[in-house]
Amino acid sequence: MSGETACEVVISGGGPVGLCTALLLARAGISVALFEAEAGIAEDLRASTFHPPTLDMLEPLGITAVLLDQGLICPHWQIRLHPAGDRAVFDLSVLAGHTRHPYRLQVEQWKLSRVLHAALAKEPTARISFGTTVVGVRQDHDGVVTEIERAGTRATVRSRFAVGADGSRSAVRKAIGMPFEGETYPETTLLVTTRFPFEDHLEGLSNVTYCWKQGGNFSLLKVPGRWRVSIYPREDLTPEEQLADALIQASMNDIVPRREPWELGEMRAYRVHQRIVPAYCRGRVALAGDAAHLNSPSGGMGLNGGLHDAFELAGALVDMLRRGAPVERLSLYDRRRRPVARDQIIAQADRNRARMREKDHDKRAGMLAELKAICADRERLRSYLLTSSMIDGLRQAAAIT
Repeated sequence: MSGETACEVVISGGGPVGLCTALLLARAGISVALFEAEAGIAEDLRASTFHPPTLDMLEPLGITAVLLDQGLICPHWQIRLHPAGDRAVFDLSVLAGHTRHPYRLQVEQWKLSRVLHAALAKEPTARISFGTTVVGVRQDHDGVVTEIERAGTRATVRSRFAVGADGSRSAVRKAIGMPFEGETYPETTLLVTTRFPFEDHLEGLSNVTYCWKQGGNFSLLKVPGRWRVSIYPREDLTPEEQLADALIQASMNDIVPRREPWELGEMRAYRVHQRIVPAYCRGRVALAGDAAHLNSPSGGMGLNGGLHDAFELAGALVDMLRRGAPVERLSLYDRRRRPVARDQIIAQADRNRARMREKDHDKRAGMLAELKAICADRERLRSYLLTSSMIDGLRQAAAIT
């Protein structure tokens, strides 16, 4: 093993949360080393929804303008009965005055990662190492020693603080002995892409649409050049049967019946987890994003919540490294972000999931009627969207001192 090198902050994980945290620190003149196990940024099927306050936050970094050029503005989203088409449409323009971006933006997560990486690569105090795995973390009163491995060779890096933004299987979280409490939902979700123009076949479709269908549900999210379709296969089948092409084709035909086979692009099957750590930090090591909390993707809050972690955590690190704040400053990061993830992001995502999994026709009708009443009342709609767009949560967190 080679000897130690030094920097102020080590970050494990080169996804959007780790890259955003690193960029915020580097822009503040803090030396940061980021390590990512993958060889580069993968163009895989991950999140695609950016909420208004996230766009506000990224704007001063010069990121939002680039994302707007690469994505699709979503001025409204909807919950819909299929195939009847009866729907509640949530007009995000009512948030004008509460955000500079009163809409959702639909753009693939990997595009954000590429933009962040390009910006970070220009920062003289930042070092980025792909193909490098964090295998251990230990800390003392003065700092943290992170053990890394690259191409079979191990080395250590000493820093004042360390951040685990290394996802749901976080090595940093495991190294500091932090539990990851929660549950895994029983159903499998299948995410597929297609260039089929659903908007030409389903009247009044929004770029983000959550649909009830007979006996189940699905969602349609549009990104540039294609639709992302979330399918929930029959749970009485084995995972192998659920992923059979015939079943996928049948699920797509439930949305728009076609005689010819569906031409599908990427495909990803996954299980949904609802988990959170009991504390976002231990000593000089902090967790952020999926390393700290996981939630259902319903409502598009996972990526956004992770980016909100990045801004709050970076602020704490700048306070400690540049303004003389004590290590205990990290506790404010925990007290601001963990309750939001637990009581709003995870809880709201769970409610979204439960609503869309409702199969009783009369209960669905009642839910839809109430949602349409909310959409018809501008004040109720604004209140609803301040919560679902994550603005209220950020305001409540900021009030904690």
